[in-house]
This record gives sequence, C-alpha cells and structure tokens, in this order.
Amino acid sequence: MKKAVVIYSGGMDSFTVLHKALREGYEVHALSFDYGQRHKKELDFANAVCKQLQISHKIVDITAINQLLQGSSLTSDITIPEGEYSVENMKSTVVPNRNMILLSLATGYAISLKAGAVFYGAHHDDSAVYPDCRPEFVHAINEVTQIADWNPVEIVAPYLNASKSDILKDGLAMDLDYSQTWTCYNGREKACGLCGACYSRLKAFEAQGQIDPLTYEVH
Repeated sequence: MKKAVVIYSGGMDSFTVLHKALREGYEVHALSFDYGQRHKKELDFANAVCKQLQISHKIVDITAINQLLQGSSLTSDITIPEGEYSVENMKSTVVPNRNMILLSLATGYAISLKAGAVFYGAHHDDSAVYPDCRPEFVHAINEVTQIADWNPVEIVAPYLNASKSDILKDGLAMDLDYSQTWTCYNGREKACGLCGACYSRLKAFEAQGQIDPLTYEVH
C-alpha cells in the first residue's frame, strides 16, 4: 500500500485532508506539531480522531523554536483578532515560516517511512493571509522536496484552489463528523465564536446550509 504523511493539526481542513488521503487508499501516518500555539486543544482532537481510526499518529514538540519565531498572536502575548478573515485583520496570526518548517520535518519523516507524499491543508481562503498557503509556495516547495533526498517526496495540497466552504462540502459528502475538529484560535472549553478562525468556519457552515456541531460562547 502506498504511504503518505498527513500534517494533521486537528482542525477541520486537515481533518478533511486526512480522510481524503485515506479514501484515496494511502496508508496514512498523521503528524501533529506542538509549536506553542495557544489553541493547543486542537492536538487533543487530532489524537482522539487518530485513535478512533487506528492510524499511526505522532505529536512532535517543537516549542523550542518559539525563541526564534516571535510576533504571532498564536504563540505570543498578542490579542487574537476577532471578526472578518481578511489580510489586515488576520496578519498577526502568521507564525514566521511555519509551513516551510512543518513541511520540512514532515518530508524527513516521509523519507524515513519510504512514503512518497506529504499532505497538508493549504486552501484558497488562506492564501491571502498566509504566504505559505499560496500556490506559488506549494509548487516551489514541491520542486525542492523532489530533489532534497535520494527519495523524492510529493507535497500534496488537495484543496489548494478550494475555499473553506468547498472543503466542508467535500467532507460532508464523505459523511465526516466535524464535531471531532477544533478551529478556534482560543483554547478555551468552548469555541469563542468571535475570532477570525471561528468566523471563517461559521461562514463555511452557513454557505453549506448546515449547523456547526461545535458549541460556541458567542454565535
């Protein structure tokens, strides 16, 4: 069976990517990262899903790199932005070079497993805010992973040109249960319903005429 590493945060996008890889017949090795994100709660969701699916799952602690990667509201003492998922509003949530770092580690893991692909959940809605979710970044990093080792690895972003609503639509068609995911950038007991991540998620459910199964503080 062909093998793939899936970068799995525990959020709804990577949850859908994980299931897509499974549906495509891959032996999936899920890989999650603790990089000091304040919404570390997402890792608990990732762990629970992988246990339920009985698939390989590693949670890797890379919090030591936070001394190098300052200035993001996801990892530093900066207020999480609320409201519209736009460039100016969400810019503070950018973690410097995060996806290049995570993809590099995932590629190394894939090579060690003799896996031919690394999946991650970059999508069109993120491309405006996060440069490392843009098509030009994905294509460029894919060229690098083809030549970085004797064993080429393909970077697969199945929703690169899709919206969050499109991802949800695909997941609903697969009968996925999104109560098993965590999106909120605040790691409290309930999703806040106000931060940009919650805003984007709720808009996706609204666009699909569905009710989000998560419980929110404000909705």
